[in-house]
Amino acid sequence: MKEINVCPGTLAIGFDTYSPSCLRKMFDGKRVSHIIDLSLDGNADNIAAAINKFSISGAQEKLSAVVDKGHIILTPPQQQGRYIIKPIPDYKHLRFRNNIPANEHLTMQIASQVYGIKTAENALAFFADGQMVYITKRFDYDENGLKIRQDDFASIFGKTDRNSGKDYKYTGCYEDIARLLKKNVPAWQVEMSRYFSLVVFNYIFCNGDAHLKNFSLRETPNGDYILSPAYDLMNTSIHIDDGDFALQGGLIPKSEYSDTYTNSGHPCKDDFITFGKRIGVLPKKLHSIIELFATEQPQVLQLIERSFLDEKVKRMYRQSYLERLRRFQRTDK
Repeated sequence: MKEINVCPGTLAIGFDTYSPSCLRKMFDGKRVSHIIDLSLDGNADNIAAAINKFSISGAQEKLSAVVDKGHIILTPPQQQGRYIIKPIPDYKHLRFRNNIPANEHLTMQIASQVYGIKTAENALAFFADGQMVYITKRFDYDENGLKIRQDDFASIFGKTDRNSGKDYKYTGCYEDIARLLKKNVPAWQVEMSRYFSLVVFNYIFCNGDAHLKNFSLRETPNGDYILSPAYDLMNTSIHIDDGDFALQGGLIPKSEYSDTYTNSGHPCKDDFITFGKRIGVLPKKLHSIIELFATEQPQVLQLIERSFLDEKVKRMYRQSYLERLRRFQRTDK
């Protein structure tokens, strides 16, 4: 196993396991080992029962987990898991697939630490054989263990593979999600700013898998709805060839494209400003979000350097961020 000199949760320097800050957020302050005392190869029967297929696009396993006596373990039968573990996918066609857990972890940390985006709590852990896994704390249960209602936007739209085809979660556009958010969320202006920030983030950090199921609403104790914390954030361009946006309808109608978008095939900040205005983000808030993302953030480069990505993948991640940032900074004016 690699020597650890940064917290596998917050990426703070000077830790060889989870930092107090990470333990507080991830594990309710309990001391927990970053080593999961099993390997995928040696526990095939237990793991086969726990695996759930998902996608990048369509390809990662999920394991349900709990913490027991300071150790992360697979969820025993009849018990409710409080964590989700994603090991390295077994799909050989994915480039640099061993880096997928570190990629998701880094991207989630950048969203939270640099841009203030509310995310699902997350960290890295390691199987006994040294294999890296991504672990995230479930946010659909309250402190008493009661299930919190949560609906992703594919469900809210009523889209399934039966009525909308096998690519149903990639149909529509980001403006469609905003319209439905406005309809279902009483305090929609606050949540719309959060949604707008997330859409901009996904573009700049090359998350080409930000589809309908990766945005959701969850119920509050008062019975109304807010946007769920962000989840499944990843720089997918490292692993697959994809476009600027996951949704087939893109960001805004083609008739609203900037000249830069029309001529280059890629959006600039003018297009995101148009998008923000169309979905009702307040002007002051819109300006501050655009300026935040249009400014190169040194902390992004620091977190990339401290991450658990391989050195070559760190360079690719850094390059993709700077390239998207330059595209975003362009303007017709």
